[in-house]
Amino acid sequence: MDNLPLLSVITFLPLIGSLFILVMKGDEATIASNARNVALWTSFLTFALSLILWIHFDIDQITYQFVENTNWIKDMGIQYHLGIDGVSLFFILLTTFLTPLCILASWESIQTRVREYMMAFLLMETLLVGMFCALDLLLFYVFFEGVLIPMFLIIGIWGGERRIYSCFKFFLYTLLGSVLMLVAILSIYYMTGSTDLSVVMDFTFPLSAQKWLWLAFFASFAVKVPMWPVHTWLPDAHVEAPTAGSVILAGVLLKMGAYGFLRFSIPLFPSATVVFTPMIMILSIIAIIYTSLVALVQTDMKKLIAYSSIAHMGFVTLGIFTLTSQGVSGAVIQMLSHGIVASALFLCVGIVYDRVHTRDIERYGGLVARMPIYALFFMLFIFAAIGLPGTSGFVGEILVLVGAFQVNTWVATLAASGMVLGASYALWLYRRVIFEKLVHADLKAILDLNMREATILGSLAGLVLWLGLYPQPFLNIINPAVTELISNHKHWVREDASAAAREGTPVKVGEEYVRDQTKISGSESIYGMPEQLHSSWFLVGEPV
Repeated sequence: MDNLPLLSVITFLPLIGSLFILVMKGDEATIASNARNVALWTSFLTFALSLILWIHFDIDQITYQFVENTNWIKDMGIQYHLGIDGVSLFFILLTTFLTPLCILASWESIQTRVREYMMAFLLMETLLVGMFCALDLLLFYVFFEGVLIPMFLIIGIWGGERRIYSCFKFFLYTLLGSVLMLVAILSIYYMTGSTDLSVVMDFTFPLSAQKWLWLAFFASFAVKVPMWPVHTWLPDAHVEAPTAGSVILAGVLLKMGAYGFLRFSIPLFPSATVVFTPMIMILSIIAIIYTSLVALVQTDMKKLIAYSSIAHMGFVTLGIFTLTSQGVSGAVIQMLSHGIVASALFLCVGIVYDRVHTRDIERYGGLVARMPIYALFFMLFIFAAIGLPGTSGFVGEILVLVGAFQVNTWVATLAASGMVLGASYALWLYRRVIFEKLVHADLKAILDLNMREATILGSLAGLVLWLGLYPQPFLNIINPAVTELISNHKHWVREDASAAAREGTPVKVGEEYVRDQTKISGSESIYGMPEQLHSSWFLVGEPV
């Protein structure tokens, strides 16, 4: 197992399946049937191999595991460097788990250009898995940006009436931010002589450089999350994308930005992270409350769930930038939960859309009489979305709020109000679709879930309950990686302060560190935040 390049196999197996579909020959019907089968079995095999990562993952090892490192662009010192920790492991599993479900969900609904559709999904799986494995900045960028291509095609070719507008809006928003990240990566290469994460981590960037580099990475990651106010591409993309496109978009693509914060922004630019944390918290609170209010007035089921996704990702960014173990662990769990629950909700919408061909909430009502099994699954996923105890949504949100309360009571209180708003729009949607009077003739003849649909929703429901009732197997792997991230963050902020002090530059830092450095003055509370922050945050600010 140690000598097997397992990460490379898992990363590029879907690409091999995609190339195999490309060279298929036969009539259109035969190619379509074979393409579905090849895509399904390739994605199932990829998921099975990814489970080996979990089985052989050593929770006592805090360094990266399953590492592969070889020269990629030798003359420039750029490495093909892969590895995973407790955070990236579950995002790989989430990707490989959702991909076969997306293919199954598209089995009957996609009837045109089936070959190209299946190739796009397998290519996207390769790029997503590679992105979560990459430990070289330039390699990460290649995978990170490459995801744009298949998603652009999925929305633009198989989407709804406004698909061209939506796919170009999606592409331009994400590309603009990513160009700034590329400039930052090139700057890092110029300063350090490498883009390898292990090398760059040992380099101490000046605070002024940290700020600009942090903002450049933020421009890319914020769009991907998406954070307010650069979120407007998401509802359009969700509404126009085919069901499986919405599933992979909400389930995995929205996690790319938050993962980038954890993997690069916080460890590489620790002092800049502290400087910009109040801004992130404000934007997160706005996202939670504002998009929840917008969701309350939606008449399209997909658009309502899209706005709810933005609100839930607001909890994620809030948890990450509490820089507490509970907050960051809760953010990772929340990402996993949202990946499962949002995917399930979009699948629930797709199931009834395939029968009635409308997403207008006013066109529905009384489905409990015609689709009782569907109503049961839908209820579970709605409860998970609002964070009901016993479901996956509760675990992540409660940990984020615990972390937020350690930082600022007002921030945590405002975030908690978003949970109330979330319950309002989610329960209103369920009541309107499931329990209102059955009056529309086109609903009186629809059938309940078939075996394929029940299998898809059943597998997602099992994960919702497992993560909600017994999250410890997940936390056992996530917590060591989070603890290492937080401890390294504190260490590097101290190092930044120490370097500034040795240069004779007085700076503001946390009270605990002030006592150890006579050249450092000031012990003010960080941006008016509580004094207990001084034990965990060390702010390197402007010269005083």
